[in-house]
Amino acid sequence: MQKTELCIFCGARPNFIKVAPIIRVINKLAEENSPHKVTYSLVYAGLADDPTLEDELFDNLSIRRPNAYLGVECENLNELTGQVMSKFEQYLQSHPTDVVIVVDDLASTMAAAIVTKKQAITLAHIAAGTRSFDITMPKEINRLVIDGLSDILFTAGFSNNSIANKEGAELSKVYMVGNILIDNIRYNRERVEGMRLNDIDALAGLPLKEGSYIVFTLNRKALLADQENLEKMLRVLCETAGDLPIIAPLRDSAVQVIMALGLKKNISLHNLHIVKPLNYLQFAYLTSHAQGIVTDSGNVAEEATFNNIPCITLNSYTEHIETVKVGSNVLVGEDAELLRSAFTDMVSGTWKKCGIPDRWDGRSAERIVQILLEHR
Repeated sequence: MQKTELCIFCGARPNFIKVAPIIRVINKLAEENSPHKVTYSLVYAGLADDPTLEDELFDNLSIRRPNAYLGVECENLNELTGQVMSKFEQYLQSHPTDVVIVVDDLASTMAAAIVTKKQAITLAHIAAGTRSFDITMPKEINRLVIDGLSDILFTAGFSNNSIANKEGAELSKVYMVGNILIDNIRYNRERVEGMRLNDIDALAGLPLKEGSYIVFTLNRKALLADQENLEKMLRVLCETAGDLPIIAPLRDSAVQVIMALGLKKNISLHNLHIVKPLNYLQFAYLTSHAQGIVTDSGNVAEEATFNNIPCITLNSYTEHIETVKVGSNVLVGEDAELLRSAFTDMVSGTWKKCGIPDRWDGRSAERIVQILLEHR
């Protein structure tokens, strides 16, 4: 029996959401007594008591908590990179590994990629080929390094394939497997559809009807820091929405900025209902039953595309242009007037015709694991 030892590396909470489908496929192979014996270890760069990694997250994703925590915690990205490299090297030297799987474009992900190749271990990158084409962005540098080192590049769409190939990646190394986020939507569909708005405690007492509210998320530091422009965008949202409720599951840092700005600039936030961050399944339900979404998150826009929910992204680019060309996403940058125009269409129900990109079918993890086994 052929045996494959995988190490799945995660640098932050969103990474677990993207690797969960792979873990479930591996577990299923074990249950089916597959001739391919695949084992995995799940390694987290951060602390074991990281408050963003609540037990509920792993329950929602049907995976176990990490096998190992590197315990790295620091704000400076260069210092973080060095610490992860040192501690991940020690981990790999004491744990036999055939393939390391990394996700996305964090500094910790780049550090893990560098160490993997220095240890002469096969490196596979999920969500490869994503670019902003802005070299001043730290994540853009991370992406270039990770893709350049990877032995296997798993991409979500044709545009990502094209980028990887143009930058010199051999065709035999690049596989378009689709968007792995969609696997979770497919897997959890029955659990999500069994929920109701009044089942979510954080929404208790709010005047909500399915299909008649807007979801608003805001996390990017650059958007929160530019208070003059944020004031304009908040006014556009609250004025254009009319009586339509805007539900905003926000973290404390964003709440403080928005509430202080509202008081300082006398912005009427009467229809903006700020709630605590929801768990994975609750948020999936809220967004999949909304009239529309306004977000600065690429992941949220990707899920909105699959669910055919109108989505406005507060950014000038997207790593997955399919969400715009095929899907329900519209980019407005940080321009309040572009936001007003798109939001007016969203509120009035006159959105563009949308579709689902190729291979966004919820089977990406199956393709990934099969390809990894073929490379052994």
